[in-house]
Amino acid sequence: MSEPLGRWSAVQMIGKGVEAAPALRRGIGATFGLAMLGSSGRVVVPILVQQAIDHGFRKGNVDVGNVTILGVIGLAVIIVATFAQRTAVARLGRRSEEALYGLRVRLFEHIHRLSIADHGEERRGALVARVTSDVETLSQFFSWGALAWLLDGTLMVLVAGVMLAYDWVLALVAFATAAPLAFVLRSVQRHLVAAYDKARTRNAEVLTSVSEVVSGSETLRAYHAGPHYADVTKRSSRERSNAFIRAGTIGAFLFPSGEVFSVLTVAAVVTVGVVRGAGAGLTSGALVGFIFLTYRFLEPIAEFTEVLDQTQTAVAGLRRVLGVLENPIGPPEPAHPVTLPLGTLGIGIENVTFGYRSRGDDEEAPVLVDVTAQIPAGQHVAVVGETGSGKTTLGRLISRFADPTIGTVRIGGVPLTAVANDELRTRLVVVPQEPFLFDGTIAANLGFARSMLSIPDLEKAIVDLDLSDWLDTLPDGLFTEVGARGGQLSAGERQLVALVRASLVDPDVLVLDEATSSVDALTEVRIGRALDKLAAGRTTIAIAHRLSTAARADRVMVLEHGRLVEDGPHAQLVAAGGPYSRMYEAWMSATASTQ
Repeated sequence: MSEPLGRWSAVQMIGKGVEAAPALRRGIGATFGLAMLGSSGRVVVPILVQQAIDHGFRKGNVDVGNVTILGVIGLAVIIVATFAQRTAVARLGRRSEEALYGLRVRLFEHIHRLSIADHGEERRGALVARVTSDVETLSQFFSWGALAWLLDGTLMVLVAGVMLAYDWVLALVAFATAAPLAFVLRSVQRHLVAAYDKARTRNAEVLTSVSEVVSGSETLRAYHAGPHYADVTKRSSRERSNAFIRAGTIGAFLFPSGEVFSVLTVAAVVTVGVVRGAGAGLTSGALVGFIFLTYRFLEPIAEFTEVLDQTQTAVAGLRRVLGVLENPIGPPEPAHPVTLPLGTLGIGIENVTFGYRSRGDDEEAPVLVDVTAQIPAGQHVAVVGETGSGKTTLGRLISRFADPTIGTVRIGGVPLTAVANDELRTRLVVVPQEPFLFDGTIAANLGFARSMLSIPDLEKAIVDLDLSDWLDTLPDGLFTEVGARGGQLSAGERQLVALVRASLVDPDVLVLDEATSSVDALTEVRIGRALDKLAAGRTTIAIAHRLSTAARADRVMVLEHGRLVEDGPHAQLVAAGGPYSRMYEAWMSATASTQ
């Protein structure tokens, strides 16, 4: 297990962020050097003022030539410094956007490679918040806060060095007077970290609530549950507002504290300088120049108080982003993948036990317990059982959406853990219970399975599955819009699209997760025809909800409380009078009563 993110300080978190976004490290030395050169222009001006006062004004006369030369030098330095600073800002901005782009891509890839068990622990809205609002927080920080730390930080280092060179006594007075500000900021910072962490958590909860309300709008209308969930969303929004108000209130203490310490520091420098007088070797020009340097030194501190709260927001967002990346991917890619044999593949399930992880690190009670079965190549198997029996979980393990806690699943005699993920996804295809369709046309939702296929190729795939009559009923054929999540199609039509999409991959193993549930009679007939065509010559595992699917299978596996309790042909199990026979009799009675 990695070190908990909550134990990392802000500096450690930034270091981890730089590791996660390597684009920030490229050319950082040159960027910092240019920033130093740009800051030097603001340091040179007080020095030139001091030189003009001490050497340009003598006995009431102005040495125009000397002052002119100093002015030209100042102009040249400012031009060079401005160019250097602009270049540093451009480089930082470019590197920042490259880093954020890389971070977003890495987040997308990592989220899609997490185990199904891990996906169960993170709600959809929270993961969306990681990729959107939290990364956007980092983008806002780099557009202002990061620039302030780079430019003002280099300015403070240069000014501090020049102040010590001018008069170390006055420099120490200035540093000592301003030093307590650091302790004030540190104290407020600790409260800001906690406040903004809580604010980001509340923000994720609001996004989750809104996502659920929008996605479940049909269900809410059907049960008139809109007012209840509206109250839930309002409560989440109120808690989010309170959290951000508290964080903002704490941050509001920063700016006044910076102003107070600025006044005290300048007053201390002037007082000590006047008391020491010319006898200490401090000229009038040097004192005036030192006062200018003091303001230059304090300016970044005042600005830091403004960007510190934004920095804490960014650190809180970064902590949540890295928290996702800290979750180990699963199932992992094998170090030395084994190529699967050609042809139809059989499935071997050997002493498999599996339990989902809870929100802690421990596993919950096993969903599957010591399941063993051999599925020969080309066989059509139906897996049945009551709700919670573990049949869907078994399908996920066969598809390697997760790995068994104990035991081994083999495909073509090769352990799934030794098969490259890319090869597995071309040899085994899953049709889930609720197929996901992207907003667009049916053609678009089919085409991404094999992008090189043309419209005639897609039409041929539909005809090959004996679904041409369904295609004829679509208002615009393959160009029919499916709507968001396929909402403009019926549940059965979405499953038909998923079956056609699976056929385009031409897999050797097909896993169907309750692909005939929640459909009308006509669509069930179409799905049955398509399944017969699709399953021909392929190893097929159907997670069956309707026992009509099991009746058509070559073999039925019956799960009960996570254990394989019966395994055999449909007719044999019905005659055996065991659990499957009772399930089948109950299903036949329920079917007869609805006719």
